[in-house]
Amino acid sequence: MLGYILKRLLLMVPTLLGALTITFVVIQFVPGGPVEQLMAEARTSEKAGAGEGISYKAGRDSDAKQIAELKKLYGFDKPAHERYVEMIGNFLRFDLGRSFLHNKDVWTLIKEKLPVSISLGLWTFVLSYLVSVPLGVAKAVREGSRFDALTSLLVLLGYAIPGFVLGVLLIVLFAGGSFVEWFPLRGLVSDNWAELSWPARVADYLWHLTLPLICMTIGSFAVTTMLTKNTFVEEIRKQYVLVARAKGLSPRRVLYKHVFRNALIPLVTAFPAAFVGAFFAGSVLIETLFSLDGLGLLAYESIVRRDYPVVLGSLWLFTLIGLLVKLLSDLLYVVVDPRVQFGAVGR
Repeated sequence: MLGYILKRLLLMVPTLLGALTITFVVIQFVPGGPVEQLMAEARTSEKAGAGEGISYKAGRDSDAKQIAELKKLYGFDKPAHERYVEMIGNFLRFDLGRSFLHNKDVWTLIKEKLPVSISLGLWTFVLSYLVSVPLGVAKAVREGSRFDALTSLLVLLGYAIPGFVLGVLLIVLFAGGSFVEWFPLRGLVSDNWAELSWPARVADYLWHLTLPLICMTIGSFAVTTMLTKNTFVEEIRKQYVLVARAKGLSPRRVLYKHVFRNALIPLVTAFPAAFVGAFFAGSVLIETLFSLDGLGLLAYESIVRRDYPVVLGSLWLFTLIGLLVKLLSDLLYVVVDPRVQFGAVGR
């Protein structure tokens, strides 16, 4: 087991380097970098301030000097290979760099956006599992019934509806669109949240999260529900279940004592990936619709505005977390099913 873990940790190094290298190389060929965008914004501002009827001439002679200063400020005056080596060295020290757009450390930016992502991700994950697992078990026990067919239709219908389309519909119906205004449209909490009592704070927080969570969770029920159902159905049809029933054990005892442990292996081993992934898989459209400034919106703005330190720093951090979570998921196979022996692979 120790050898397997060490091998997996060593394999993470080329994976991280490969992801960073490919992204870094692609960035070198993308037109309109941060320097060009800043210069374009400066020209637009000067044109707007020049007044109507006055042609824009100011600053053209100093453009080359400004571009050279900006390139030096952002490190673009160095050759690409030097910047690449410097970036890898910084990342090894967990220094993710400084944002061009926000003029803040990437770590600081990520920590500022985490409350939104944690709120959406954690509650989406909890609600999905609390609803999907019991529903999947109930569907497996009642396979082929009207209940099974109806619930399958409902979860697949929810899966087919895009979250942002549902968000627009909920805003129109319940957030001051054309009907009623029962829910807020902006932020995680109200402006006077600090002045409220603790019960009122919790209620205000959940009030703001209701519509975004509906949009985030409605599509996630189908996958977990159908996975749970299919896994339980497969276990229920196995020989040991028939033997247990033949011995006179009650259906409930057979289900929860014998079937449950084996059927939950796929769900338990996928638990870490689903738990961590929920924090970093925020929907840009949902965050934009409900004015929630999370990691999804940060990633989108960074790509559009060519904020390369945020793009590369976030990619490095999320790739590292993903690799570690994948290793943890594999190790959970041994915890759930001791028959699994990684050391025997390949012998």
